[in-house]
Amino acid sequence: MLARLRLFCHRPGIRLVAPAPVPRYAASLVKYSPSLSPLSSSSSPLRRVVSSTPPSPIMSATVTVTEPPRITAENVATLFPDVDTSLAREVLPTAATNPSATQGADELAGYDEEQVRLMEEVCIVLDDDDKPIGSASKKTCHLMTNIDRGLLHRAFSVFLFDSNNRLLLQQRASEKITFPDMWTNTCCSHPLGIPGETGAQLDAAVLGVKRAAQRKLEQELGIKPEQVPIDKFEFFTRIHYKAPSDGKWGEHEIDYILFIQADVDLDVNPNEARDTCYVSATELKQMFEKPGLKFTPWFKLICNSMLFEWWGHLGSPSLEPYKNEQEIRRM
Repeated sequence: MLARLRLFCHRPGIRLVAPAPVPRYAASLVKYSPSLSPLSSSSSPLRRVVSSTPPSPIMSATVTVTEPPRITAENVATLFPDVDTSLAREVLPTAATNPSATQGADELAGYDEEQVRLMEEVCIVLDDDDKPIGSASKKTCHLMTNIDRGLLHRAFSVFLFDSNNRLLLQQRASEKITFPDMWTNTCCSHPLGIPGETGAQLDAAVLGVKRAAQRKLEQELGIKPEQVPIDKFEFFTRIHYKAPSDGKWGEHEIDYILFIQADVDLDVNPNEARDTCYVSATELKQMFEKPGLKFTPWFKLICNSMLFEWWGHLGSPSLEPYKNEQEIRRM
């Protein structure tokens, strides 16, 4: 066959042309954080295969992913000058000594006066392992410009059930700066950098958020502390999540999930909540199906991943294994 081809190609007017080389493409490895992808592990077979492909001299493509640096006690002051790093013990500084509390007033122009005042409260700044590394104003912690660079703080979410196993919901007030008018769980807020609400170890941190939960249930919904004793709150787990509210504000929290079962009297603060209601699990699922209703992102995350399972065990010993989870759930 080859001899015939050569004979054919030597005929007048016939010229054999070598085929053009086919371009080779080489993909450069994009390294992700070990906590996000197994591909960044040096032991990953896929990583070894991709890394061993030599770049083509003909054509190559490079993709670069820039991630914010991991926030630590050593670099937080450099990355975020508004963060007070005087944390040396269990007690964080108060708002009066926090330099970020009064900075950036223009960012709060036009908002409700009381909600602006609350943005001066001091939140607990954390590393990714939930260790306090400083404190900063609520405003500083909720600006997306800081969140996108990794600033993280501590929060809590309370789920209060009555004796009929119905969950108390609130609709956030229109005056709220973040996530206004959205339905959410009973109470969502932050332990403050004040004595009694801080803690570096998990047991101390849980006690701190329980005290903060009792304080905020009264401030938002008028629930008296004696109706929600500290020892009646049950800690379940922590979730680490990030969610924007709009182009300016958002959340980046390690959120402590608390349950409490109690029949309470409400005296709702209209500056905090525009509506409340008790719902069964079935009724809450029906609310989710209504297109006109909006829900906070953390509430939807908790409901979709764990709440309904826990709710089915409420009031039963079978709920016990779900409590006091040590690991942080990364959502």
